[in-house]
Amino acid sequence: MSIVASRTLPTIFPALSRLSRIAPLEPPAVAALREAMRQPQLLRPRRDLTVEGREIGSPLLILSGWAARVRILLDGRRQFLNFLLPGDLIGLYHHPRAVATSSIVTLTDVATCVPPGWGVCPSLDQAYAIAAALDEAYLLAQIARLGRMNALERISDLMLELHERLASSESVHGRSFELPITQETLADALGLTAVHVNRMLQAARRAGDLHWSSRSVTIPDPKALSRKIGRVPIRVTND
Repeated sequence: MSIVASRTLPTIFPALSRLSRIAPLEPPAVAALREAMRQPQLLRPRRDLTVEGREIGSPLLILSGWAARVRILLDGRRQFLNFLLPGDLIGLYHHPRAVATSSIVTLTDVATCVPPGWGVCPSLDQAYAIAAALDEAYLLAQIARLGRMNALERISDLMLELHERLASSESVHGRSFELPITQETLADALGLTAVHVNRMLQAARRAGDLHWSSRSVTIPDPKALSRKIGRVPIRVTND
């Protein structure tokens, strides 16, 4: 893992906000998280956080930036399985010597820290458990996107998911959020070509469904777009 020095530490607010929204955190849980976040590791884009088949060195909590789970085939083709955002956890398992089931690479500058372990606080354990369930739900959503949705539905569904996830860390501004990835990366996530992605984005813009410009996406009416493609927001509790 390549770590870079920085005089300016990343903001911890998005990650803390997201975990607090997943489960109400008791003061000891917040204090433990804040203490862990005081020792961030800063990485450049295209660095490995985990490598498929290798032992995971330590669990990680993403404080800022974007990463992705990826599978790379023998001929160089790649499939992004899902995106990892501030507040997401990596490799926080109960069993020792866990092995990575996929590689995770940074897409932007990323800051991580080693989160408090299990058993520190009941509310933190609850947040960890719900985060794991959400991670599974996002992977299942990706299977449905790739297996049954057409190109326009895939793009719309993923953008709505990202909007929903970023809203939980208070990273949505009005109806817009930052999308610091290329159309090529989006194509590799959706099983499409970059040319097809570009055409579908133009079609979505003409329809008034979404607008991607200058590394930012705007969804004028998320609820209307959800109804249009039949998407139900992902939930893992009855709260």
